Amino acid sequence: MAALWIIVPAAGIGARMQSQLPKQYLPLAGKTVLEQTMWVLLQAHHLKSVVVALHPDDQHFQNLDVAQDPRIQIVVGGAERADSVLNALLVIQEQAAADDWVLVHDAARPCLQLTLLNQFIDSLFAGSQGGILAAPVADTLKRVGAQHEILATQDRTGLWAAQTPQMFTLAQLLPALQQALAVGRQITDEASAIEAAGHALKVVPGPSDNLKITRPEDLPLAELILRAQRGI
Repeated sequence: MAALWIIVPAAGIGARMQSQLPKQYLPLAGKTVLEQTMWVLLQAHHLKSVVVALHPDDQHFQNLDVAQDPRIQIVVGGAERADSVLNALLVIQEQAAADDWVLVHDAARPCLQLTLLNQFIDSLFAGSQGGILAAPVADTLKRVGAQHEILATQDRTGLWAAQTPQMFTLAQLLPALQQALAVGRQITDEASAIEAAGHALKVVPGPSDNLKITRPEDLPLAELILRAQRGI
């Protein structure tokens, strides 16, 4: 039976958070952002291991309680998100079957609900087609120039905002990512590499509260969401 491997790219420094700490280590509802994220992922259905990609100079992860979980493996992250994911995939390749599933989730997206995570996994696990969590774009989209002037209004019909988790088989994701990086393609998420390789993908509707912490104002909002979700 296929197994599930989870990759958490956590090698970033979070420059837009205007903090001395990388955003994944900022305090959130009594723990760190990364711990809140890992708390959910470690309860995923079919889980074999969680591979966390860390900055080579990371001095924080080893001090977290969650770091002692035997299902966690550490790899050195790369300069970009795609490099970190690739490093993790190369480690997984040595341990996994080609038809095992690989799920990638943002370290700074701690408000993913466990029920939704497992529904997402189960909806894809029995098939062969990968997929992503995403939400329809609700806001009016403006194309803006270098001087912050509006150039055009973008039709949002059929547009969805990609979230994580994103899940694919190892046999799909590893060569797709390697090929995309080899030709210098910009990889903003794993799905873009899969699309470029010609694989069809499913979109699973996701909620607006699956927040990614990017800016300082996101942190108190994430805390409100978590406390409401978990009653803490």
